[in-house]
Amino acid sequence: MSATAANGSLGPRVKALREAMDLSLRDLAERSGVSAPMLSQVERGETSPTLQVAKRIATGLELRLSQLLRLDEEGAVTVVRAGERRQGPGPVDGHSYEILTPPLPGQRAELSRHTLAPRAVTGGPGDPPRHEPGSRETALVERGTVVLHCDGQRHELLDGDCVTFDADLNHHFENPGPEEAVLLAVLSAGLRRS
Repeated sequence: MSATAANGSLGPRVKALREAMDLSLRDLAERSGVSAPMLSQVERGETSPTLQVAKRIATGLELRLSQLLRLDEEGAVTVVRAGERRQGPGPVDGHSYEILTPPLPGQRAELSRHTLAPRAVTGGPGDPPRHEPGSRETALVERGTVVLHCDGQRHELLDGDCVTFDADLNHHFENPGPEEAVLLAVLSAGLRRS
């Protein structure tokens, strides 16, 4: 049985995953042990890889075969209802959060909602980076005033302000005001490779 028999959109998926990791065909060939011309043919849908070749491609993309083929997903759309959100530990020192995205295999971004009591923080100024190298974070202030401390700099954010920063740097959010503050954060997995 070929891999595309299990999933007809394997080629475009391989290409999208490869590009999201900022890998050339040659890079993926080195990581997977599958030749660059074969990878190119797979991506263009000109050939159907065997399951053994698909497994090697998955390994090169840092996925399990089932993730590459989307065998462990229930469908193209996953809804997380308000009552089904994953709750973080908390509140801890006035900070609580919930993860709004489902825990899908191979997912490279996560959306969370953070609530900060007055004068609460999401971490500490000297904390080491909590995210993998190359991670990026985008945060939108839904309500209140929030200060982002990132890599030694202070950025004040008001209702509706949005910030994007390298999340592998030392950072934390602070609510300096007398009212509760709420922010939405999207964390994208590391895409830069050293």
